[in-house]
Amino acid sequence: MLPSVINMSQQLKHISKFMSLVLRHKPEQIGLYIDENGWASVQELVEKMNAKGVRTDSGTIYMLVESNEKKRFALNTDKTMIRASQGHSIEVELNLTALVPPVVLYHGTSNRFLQSILDHGLQKQTRNHVHLSATIETATAVGSRHGKPVVLAINAKAMHDAGFLFYLSANKVWLTDSVPSQYLYAAEG
Repeated sequence: MLPSVINMSQQLKHISKFMSLVLRHKPEQIGLYIDENGWASVQELVEKMNAKGVRTDSGTIYMLVESNEKKRFALNTDKTMIRASQGHSIEVELNLTALVPPVVLYHGTSNRFLQSILDHGLQKQTRNHVHLSATIETATAVGSRHGKPVVLAINAKAMHDAGFLFYLSANKVWLTDSVPSQYLYAAEG
């Protein structure tokens, strides 16, 4: 790759990560107003990011939203508002509807967290939900971000039958409040 292409790629990655930070976790870092449903003004986001030294414009924001493979962000229909699709540690109401999950869902993690998960189950920690994947491949990719990946299968049908609620985010991540250890087992594959 040419140096300018590498620099542009790195710059876009930096902008995307910064957007994740302020839209999911720390809007106060730039003084961004986020409503109770997680929506923020695109114009205000651009202005506040630029004021903080993260150079961007609305066209770049739109391109990042539309090209992000994981669909981490969503725009409203007239593209004036933006929000993170899931993964918030701040309190937001995404207005998700409870759905019947697939029989099995998956969670990718690293070996270093495995014993704690087996002892205590999956906890949402600082986030609003536990994140689950519909495929082993996606869970493996998630787990590999933290070291050598380990994929756990979740008996989602049994959890649902026991009264646990599941939601599907706009970017197709399954969400639930917790997964007790009795519903976890080693994924095959």
